[in-house]
Amino acid sequence: MKFPETFMWGTASAAYQIEGAAYEDGRGLSIWDTFSHIPGKTYNGHTGDIACDAYHRYETDLDLMHNFGIRHYRFSIAWSRILPKGTGTINPNGLDYYDRLVDGCIRRGIEPWITLYHWDLPQALQDEGGWMNRKTAYAFADYCDLIASHFKGRVTRFLTINEPQCIIGMGHGFANHAPGIPLSEKEMFISWHHLMLAHGLACQAIRNHIPDAQIGAASTGNLTYPNQKQNEIPQEAKNASFQSLPASENPGWFFNHQWFLDPLCLGHYPDDPDSPWASCSKGVSDDDLKIISQPLDFIALNIYNGHEMHLDENGIYQITEKYPGYPRTALKWPVTPEVLYWGPRLIYDRYHLPMIISENGLSCNDKIYLDGKVHDPDRIDFLHRYLRELRQACAEGIPVLAYLHWAFTDNYEWHSGYEERFGLVYIDYRNQKRIPKDSAYWYQETIQQNGENL
Repeated sequence: MKFPETFMWGTASAAYQIEGAAYEDGRGLSIWDTFSHIPGKTYNGHTGDIACDAYHRYETDLDLMHNFGIRHYRFSIAWSRILPKGTGTINPNGLDYYDRLVDGCIRRGIEPWITLYHWDLPQALQDEGGWMNRKTAYAFADYCDLIASHFKGRVTRFLTINEPQCIIGMGHGFANHAPGIPLSEKEMFISWHHLMLAHGLACQAIRNHIPDAQIGAASTGNLTYPNQKQNEIPQEAKNASFQSLPASENPGWFFNHQWFLDPLCLGHYPDDPDSPWASCSKGVSDDDLKIISQPLDFIALNIYNGHEMHLDENGIYQITEKYPGYPRTALKWPVTPEVLYWGPRLIYDRYHLPMIISENGLSCNDKIYLDGKVHDPDRIDFLHRYLRELRQACAEGIPVLAYLHWAFTDNYEWHSGYEERFGLVYIDYRNQKRIPKDSAYWYQETIQQNGENL
């Protein structure tokens, strides 16, 4: 059994995690430049100043992608590399870099997918209130208008915003990501709403220049699913899958899909009485919701793990307690392959839109072996298990269009610095040498066989 013939295989990255060149060619500061230089905020004080030096080595990386049969590449644009202050004067060197990157993809038969915002707000806009300031949404729209105008004719696939659950939840809830400023629940909702507005305005800006653009947004969050596959999903299981989980299972209740995707796809915030935002959302205007709910071409899902649930003696779905010694990644995330079947199925049942898997992968304790190679059987086993589940979802008619592995190279893993390795290609940070891991060759075979080898 294969994936659909039109299935798209690719990989993904984010600007601050790979580019480096933080102070070169007119780039302005982002909130991650500021945050990562505050002592104690990141692992061992690591910063993205150099990262994978992709700013200078993108040709090497694109050559590797081409050699491994990767034909779709999702990357983000650093807003402050284009507009150093977030608004106003354009930095031509920034546009030149992304011109070279986009054109380099196209020359190699790799389709570029642009993520417009992957967490690196220009510091100048943060100084004016960041996402708490409604003007930031309109500044984002102007930036997106510039990008769409500049790349029309070369790029048609766009993701507006990556994971507001992390932008707001980790940036202002836990405050362990940039900008690291704790906010009240009401203030977090205001910021969240401005992100939603920014998404809608971005969609309008892109379609103004590229009417046939394919536009989506990347969501993440807890996914709970029944402990066995069945033809019909019981309504009780659907309800349980989209509830705000209790703190014991979900420290940071905002890690859910419905608070992002309901306003985008259904035109209203969710009926979620367990959420502290329930009262805040009642005051949102219909005009804002109309902007937010621009038609989408696909939903992008970043899925790494989930929670199995079972029916208790009273017929109520409960989270199944994980057994002692359950499998985990190097980052201590649970390994739950079934989530790549159930996640798309549950999301499709709720929103009825095509989907892509815009992120999936794991951190491993990778190393260079005595033979000079990087052997990562854990990653191969993980991908094998997860992709079999995704293939089953496709076989049952769930419209998943693409799988973009996170990530192509090891990179700067936000507050974890360089401690975690998610890549198909190993980065030796001492010299920036690229070493394809065994999983890169396995992924190449999987692409060539369109998943028939799973």
